[in-house]
Amino acid sequence: MTSARRAEPTDVLTGRPDLALPSAGPDPVPWSTALAAVLGYARGRRPLRYRSPNEREGRWVQVPAFGYDRYDARPVRTGPLGDEDVLVAEGLHGRLDPGGWSVVRAALDTAQPVADALAARAAGRTFWELPDDEFSVLGEPGTVGAALRGLGELAEPQRRHVSAALHHRRPDLVPLLHRATWLQTVPHLREGDSGTAAVVHRELRANEAAFTALEEAAAVLLDVPLTRLRLHDVLVWLSGTLRLTTAVALGEATEEWRRSPCATG
Repeated sequence: MTSARRAEPTDVLTGRPDLALPSAGPDPVPWSTALAAVLGYARGRRPLRYRSPNEREGRWVQVPAFGYDRYDARPVRTGPLGDEDVLVAEGLHGRLDPGGWSVVRAALDTAQPVADALAARAAGRTFWELPDDEFSVLGEPGTVGAALRGLGELAEPQRRHVSAALHHRRPDLVPLLHRATWLQTVPHLREGDSGTAAVVHRELRANEAAFTALEEAAAVLLDVPLTRLRLHDVLVWLSGTLRLTTAVALGEATEEWRRSPCATG
């Protein structure tokens, strides 16, 4: 007698697979929830009371609720890392004081050969296409995981700003590094992992069908598409910072959501 294979959990609205992301929480994320959250991250706005120095009274304006416009939608530069890359990283993590700016700018010069080595090692493959050995200490030295761990050992503010600059250049290869997602990810490390990038890699591989569909649907709705590596980061960050519900509500309030067949199945 053979046992029946248990069906993969699916979203009741779309029929697409749920996302099993332990780093985002114990329960699977319904596919439609993930799509709405991503749309809310990219399109959501919040009210801000603004008054310029030459105005007697302020006025309410709508500003982006999250970092998509300030970071993800910025044009990607080519050539050596430079001043513009610091500005891009500030769009995600906030302005630096003059001293911090100089430190981050110098760190980018140091990170340039690391970024070049990462790209050479990947040999045209994306982060999620790399084999598991690239994120195991057993494969070191010279692995992608070892290089990413080295970047994670930088002091602040270099760590998060340098990773933001490198991710913006290669959003399909370099994960973002920041404290919120690190705290969500580090409990899921396994013996032999080269760092938290191994956790991200496992979750992307385990949810390949769901992330493929999410990546394709988001590309239809957004002006600048997000890779599944960035989509994973957005979902984990929203969950870990208790912003997921807000992002979903903002996404479901958009015109794109209301008219999209992707959201209604």
